[in-house]
Amino acid sequence: MKLLFTILLSTLFLSANIQQEDTTKQAIVKIYTVAKIPNYQAPWSSSMRSSTGSGAIIEGGYILTNAHVVANQVFLEVQRYGERKRYIAKVHAVSHQADLALLKVEEKAFFEGVKPLTFGALPEVEQKIVVYGFPMGGSTLSATIGVVSRVEHHVYAHSGETFLAVQVDAAVNPGNSGGPALSDGKIVGVVMQVISKSQNIGYLVPVDMVQHFITDMKDGKYDGFGELGIGTQKLENPAMRRYYGLDDNISGKLIDKIVYSSSLKGIVKEGDILTAIDGHNIENDGTVAFRKHEFTDYNYYVDTHQMGDTITLDIIRDRKPMKVKATLQNRADDVYLVKTTRYDSMPTYFIYGGYVFSPLTRNLLRATNRNRLKLSNLALKWQTEYKNEVVVLLKVLASDISRGDNNFGMWAIDKVNGETFKNFKEFYQKMEAVTNHYIVLEDNDGVKVVIEKKEAQEKQSEILKKYNIQFDKSIDLRD
Repeated sequence: MKLLFTILLSTLFLSANIQQEDTTKQAIVKIYTVAKIPNYQAPWSSSMRSSTGSGAIIEGGYILTNAHVVANQVFLEVQRYGERKRYIAKVHAVSHQADLALLKVEEKAFFEGVKPLTFGALPEVEQKIVVYGFPMGGSTLSATIGVVSRVEHHVYAHSGETFLAVQVDAAVNPGNSGGPALSDGKIVGVVMQVISKSQNIGYLVPVDMVQHFITDMKDGKYDGFGELGIGTQKLENPAMRRYYGLDDNISGKLIDKIVYSSSLKGIVKEGDILTAIDGHNIENDGTVAFRKHEFTDYNYYVDTHQMGDTITLDIIRDRKPMKVKATLQNRADDVYLVKTTRYDSMPTYFIYGGYVFSPLTRNLLRATNRNRLKLSNLALKWQTEYKNEVVVLLKVLASDISRGDNNFGMWAIDKVNGETFKNFKEFYQKMEAVTNHYIVLEDNDGVKVVIEKKEAQEKQSEILKKYNIQFDKSIDLRD
């Protein structure tokens, strides 16, 4: 009788597991994307690309997936596990910063019989997870099992920004992107990227980032993740610690730069020692403990806040400890000279007599190796009061008026007829307003390109026609 009871309990437990697994599968979605891919080297043109990804149905009638699965999309379809019908979907909200997106499907039939997945907690190292999705190698649902290897800050390939990420050893392949990673039946992360040529090193957007994004979007407006707008330096060197009067009981980072537009300007000063954020001690290597014996970048405690929140900073100024408060008002795009990677829009450009101009973006840096070392260095710099965007001579379309200049490309411009400019918009306005016979472009080394205004205007139509270019400027400038 005891044996029969044990067998009965085992059967019931197995049946419950199978039922829970089937309920989970019902919420997994395959996403079909048709995207318009901009060509940053030839910004007037684009190409079409079809791809697939994965997603999960969550509460509120949303499908949770990656931003890169639906980036630049012009048409979306979704298909539930175990069904062949595809439904038209729309992007409801997107965070290219955090590589997350929410999709909506208008037809109610799509959600019939589905129990939405719910969220768990940030997983622990060695915690078992199951990754669901529709990766390459087949057309049906795939499930791979693994464990959490690490939880720490990592560069998100989609945006180039650094946030908390979960490293897992579960097999992750193209097509898995956007699929959920579950532990005990709850979402603990969203698959986002892998390290190529590695042995099963994949990364998840952790549940904390997902919930931050969903909370942010409740008012229908994306505010994003905050950026302090300060440069900091580690305080591990003994001589530097003695110079600032720091004993072994004090740790933190030296503030060595404050961006002119930073919300911390006037609150902290260069030379201050940042020792804690919201009471969480900052180590000399710039890390904070977010769990016992686990450390990550100190911006972890910035990223837990929504834009507009107030944070408390512990600082030491002139060897005296003090507390200050600041409001998060800036994103990375507000403080860096070169904007973060752009999606869902065509590149900005302007053609003048066959000379093609564009703002320097990370998309452009990714698209070419030309002059990359010098331009990549600009991407690390902060905005100033007088300069918040870099303008480049992208290329020169060969013609009889540009002879000798065809070797110019990805060339950063500093002045127009001796005058500096703040951004691409101001550069464009200066070019349009030139009354001189010649336009002289100059870089910060004094190298010049000279364009004869009248000749350039007369030849413009002929050059555009020769290169099959419909418009001499991007739609944002035409508007």
